[in-house]
Amino acid sequence: MSESRFLQLHFLTSFAGVLLNRDDAGLAKRLSYGGAVRTRVSSQCLKRHWRVSDGPWSLAGTGAPLSVRTRDLFGYAIHPRLAALLPAAPTDVIEAAGAALSRGLYGEKADDPKKRQALLLGWREVEYLTQRLSEVIRSAETAKEAQQGVERLFKDKDSRKVLSTIRDAGGDLAAGLEAALFGRMVTSDPAANTDAALHVAHAFTVHEQESETDYFTVVDDLKMRDEDADGGSAGIFDTELTSGLYYGYVVVDVPLLVANLTGTPPETWNASDTDRDLAARVIEHLVHLVATVSPGAKKGSTAPYAYADTVLIEAGSRQPRSLAAAFERPVRRPRDGSISEEAERALFKRLSAVDGAYGTDGSKRFLSLASADVPGIGTSIPLDELASWAADRVRTATC
Repeated sequence: MSESRFLQLHFLTSFAGVLLNRDDAGLAKRLSYGGAVRTRVSSQCLKRHWRVSDGPWSLAGTGAPLSVRTRDLFGYAIHPRLAALLPAAPTDVIEAAGAALSRGLYGEKADDPKKRQALLLGWREVEYLTQRLSEVIRSAETAKEAQQGVERLFKDKDSRKVLSTIRDAGGDLAAGLEAALFGRMVTSDPAANTDAALHVAHAFTVHEQESETDYFTVVDDLKMRDEDADGGSAGIFDTELTSGLYYGYVVVDVPLLVANLTGTPPETWNASDTDRDLAARVIEHLVHLVATVSPGAKKGSTAPYAYADTVLIEAGSRQPRSLAAAFERPVRRPRDGSISEEAERALFKRLSAVDGAYGTDGSKRFLSLASADVPGIGTSIPLDELASWAADRVRTATC
């Protein structure tokens, strides 16, 4: 059997009357494709919601250490820990150590947290930095000594760079699961960078954008209706609402995922003595997240929750390829039919055409709310079974 070097997840999910992902003007994000404007949900938005989901299939539920993204690591995470560890330490000493740490992590010109770029760090790294700062503060008699002691953490050749040093001490997962999945770039410490094992495309509607302006008012409950002619209105507003069926695409670089999680070189990811259990567990959770976690703003007024209508997973050894071209021509609802069923047919038709031209690779499974069987693939299976199958492709390293 061939190796399952890549997992490809394709999904179709329908939403009605929502505003899932907004641009800087407060309007739905857009994408032009095939000569038509589509509604878009950015990959950053999708990944954010998968990261912070707290449901039964959350990333936290994998048991792997997690990460945190922040522009003020010291203020939000480390200072409270130091205050508990060193209650008698002078305030100016702690603050001087924190300022030096922030400059080391975020750059010399980053004294103002609002001017910093958010940095992704693992909670193991947070604990490591807290320990190192506590050692410096205990030995410092003045704020100046504390500042110099922290600066040495970043300049001492024996210690090299702080974050890459933590990786050596705490393993590759010191940066947390999110870094292993979505990658991390640290300009001040390139050795601490992590390549993303998960590649996420922007989701877009398979048809032309469907939107309207929602006009609404806020009513003053205490205002008398006869005071003036506005009928008790306390404000008139409008917002954009959209409806659509979205195509999404995710690729998992399995050798890199195993390497990021275990420290094993990607070349030996499928060796018999390589532990792929955590990677398999992560994939099982990821499939559930992709199928069931909805991105969405304006939750209180639109309830933007939906499960995927279709999920197709491919396991194979060749370079991945999107099936987005199935929707280059915007899907239109057939007479007495539905866009979701038509889109699913277009998806599987494109898959069949690609396989016919380039040959089949690996194996495939799918979930569908509309089709019981698809020629060349088989029978639709429940989500739990689909996620378990994908996890087994990683655990066994075969398609």
